[in-house]
Amino acid sequence: MMLRPTAKKALLGIIASRNPTPFLVVSRLYHPNVIDHYDNPRNVGSFDKNDPNVGTGLVGAPQCGDVMKLQVKFDGSGQIIDARFKTFGCGSAIAASSVATEWVKGKSMEEVLTIKNSQIAKHLSLPPVKLHCSMLAEDAIKAAIKNYKEKQADQAPNGETVEA
Repeated sequence: MMLRPTAKKALLGIIASRNPTPFLVVSRLYHPNVIDHYDNPRNVGSFDKNDPNVGTGLVGAPQCGDVMKLQVKFDGSGQIIDARFKTFGCGSAIAASSVATEWVKGKSMEEVLTIKNSQIAKHLSLPPVKLHCSMLAEDAIKAAIKNYKEKQADQAPNGETVEA
């Protein structure tokens, strides 16, 4: 197929005029922290959801289709000894999940509940359009803790119900 010279130049990125200038291509750049956690995600995987020492948080964002599963594993003293995640979503969601699993390790239940989405967003330098990813990570942490507390309440001695 033959193209007119003007169309051919336009396809090559040059506008045919007195001052030919290349088309500007604007790309969205991610912060190096996002790229690092996307290219090398930490703690990918899962634990047995039926383990009484594992809390599982499953959250999603309907507006973009991101789904995040975050699991935390507790030792006998209430400290989180390990964390895992599986995320279906964009690079920012994967990076936020990875950061969340790193931040919860070695902390108590009370300490991890103080982790806020704004801290994750700031660490990853997320743009406003990607803030929902850090919100998902915070929600996943809270859901995992809630699930763990429910499991512990179900296992209370003598069938007593413990408020979580």
